[in-house]
Amino acid sequence: MSESSSQIIKRKLREETWNYLEQQNIARFPRPVYNRIPNFVGAEKAAIRIRELKEFAKATVVKVNPDAPQAYVRQIVLEERKTLLMPTPRLSAGFLKLDPKRIPRQMTRKATSISGAVRIAERIPLSKLPAVDLVVAGSVAVSLEGGRIGKGEGYSEIEYGILRECGLVNDSVRIVTTVHDCQLVDAFPVEKHDIPVDYVLTPTEMYETHTRLTRPNGIYWELVTDEMLRRMPILEELRARSQVK
Repeated sequence: MSESSSQIIKRKLREETWNYLEQQNIARFPRPVYNRIPNFVGAEKAAIRIRELKEFAKATVVKVNPDAPQAYVRQIVLEERKTLLMPTPRLSAGFLKLDPKRIPRQMTRKATSISGAVRIAERIPLSKLPAVDLVVAGSVAVSLEGGRIGKGEGYSEIEYGILRECGLVNDSVRIVTTVHDCQLVDAFPVEKHDIPVDYVLTPTEMYETHTRLTRPNGIYWELVTDEMLRRMPILEELRARSQVK
């Protein structure tokens, strides 16, 4: 299948951002950052800004992606005694729930790593996923109009789509991303399944996008392949449940 004009533009911006992060030595481990949500110098400073959001203060359950630059966000969620919902990498084992009441404070940092979460967290079946008050997504590049570019595999969109299909997020739930300032790009065309962001947090600034971009209303099953269903059993379970309805 040939790429759409939107996909071509996003791929170019993705590659330019990865190149810049590497060439300017702004990237952190794991490197190289190509084909990743890039870890960046100052990720902890960007993460701290989430404490400034009224939506974070009010949140009980926060969903955060499992990538390296958002490890600091995950740590803050638990430090603030909020429940952390964390997708497993590539959604291969669904979602993990970390309840701060069950995690000793000295284990908080370990619990927010991928390896630590797998050992400490509770794996949550589709039927027991909690309603989410705030979503944090990793990005390769983002515009101040709210457009977001991930690493190109669609996991953040699928995670959001699952929660939306289950009635666990709606348009009032804000979406946040943390990036380096150099990951800010001009506006670009988006597709119907792309999730827009409401807040962009960088090491130096906090931006509210007031985005007018529409959100996906669930999973667009026509874009889901048999291979995706095989790799993500939770997606197959959701489809089966939807068909029953």
